[in-house]
Amino acid sequence: MIHLVGTSDTKSAEITYLADLLKQGGADTCIIDVGTRAAGCAVNVSSSEIAAQHPDGTEAVLGGDDRGQAVAAMADSFARYCHANQSKIGAIIGLGGGGGTSIVTAGMRTLPYGVPKLMVSTLASGDVAPYVGTSDIIMMPSVTDIAGLNRISRRILHNAAHAILGMAAAPYTAPDDTRPSVGLSMFGVTTPSVTQISEEIAARLDGVIFHATGTGGRSMEELLGQGMLDGLIDITTTEIADEVVGGVLSAGPARLDAVIASGKPYVGSVGALDMVNFWAPDTVPERFKDRLFYHHNSNVTLMRTTAAEAAEIGTWIAGKLNKSTGPVCLLLPEKGISALDIEGGPFWDVAANDALFTALERTLNQTASRSIKRLPCHINDPAFSAAAAQAYFDIS
Repeated sequence: MIHLVGTSDTKSAEITYLADLLKQGGADTCIIDVGTRAAGCAVNVSSSEIAAQHPDGTEAVLGGDDRGQAVAAMADSFARYCHANQSKIGAIIGLGGGGGTSIVTAGMRTLPYGVPKLMVSTLASGDVAPYVGTSDIIMMPSVTDIAGLNRISRRILHNAAHAILGMAAAPYTAPDDTRPSVGLSMFGVTTPSVTQISEEIAARLDGVIFHATGTGGRSMEELLGQGMLDGLIDITTTEIADEVVGGVLSAGPARLDAVIASGKPYVGSVGALDMVNFWAPDTVPERFKDRLFYHHNSNVTLMRTTAAEAAEIGTWIAGKLNKSTGPVCLLLPEKGISALDIEGGPFWDVAANDALFTALERTLNQTASRSIKRLPCHINDPAFSAAAAQAYFDIS
């Protein structure tokens, strides 16, 4: 069943129009109202039913005069509703402005990966990270404000309706693959390494590669925590450099927490910890003005980590991994940790790498199930990839 969600107190015409299109397409549709005032059209699930999901009761959502608080409370309530009813939601489509987008996507984010999720929003052409998070929500720009039907909005909503109809009509069927799954982290400067590892493990494992750009690390660990991954080959931990030093691609302070909680096999390394990421040069904080930079392109600026920063990063990583109850193997490539950190390369810095390796070795409490190994090769060498694949086979 397709769930159609919106604030019927302000978007009744658009909701009705979408509902008619879905009905014409032959879909069973459940209309859900997440408005904070009286409904403006017929719905199947009322806003009071959604508000009743709030831990403080319906009055916490609908009983006040502060719209901001009401929207936040309704978002919490709708997230709880979606989580509780996820087995009934075959696909979901929402429409809204700022408040509606916040409410509807809060619910969408609780649904499993693969459930079709389409949000028609006035915010869709801006920064949608707060609304999408690590989910697979499709954000569709409404182009015009969602404030009545017109020659533009009808066309946009028509396309949205048929997009969700198409997805709902052809649900994904998973292939018969009994291989365990493993997540791998990759960056442009570690691509040769991770590509080779993927080839090494392909016969025995289903490798799922994530781009280590903040969202990638969070998604990888979320899937690990949900049981959709059976372990990690976390070669590219560069997001931790951004978290510790202050770059723009941090995965947040919870990086590695899912490894700790899951107890699943973890092979890690120090890929791209030689760099901190910023956008265009004029976005680099003033405090870093005298540092060593590499301009990857006009919108990406890489800053070489210092020995002091590298030591702090190593201590941070080892401190996290010391809490893990599962098997851990950390690999240190002595001849370079990225495509830029190679002898003669722009980020080659033996002292910084030594500081990183020493901090990791000094801080990691090695046990029968937790080890650290130096390898006499570069991270992108075939020998490193072979060792990483074998290390995972050995501990899993």
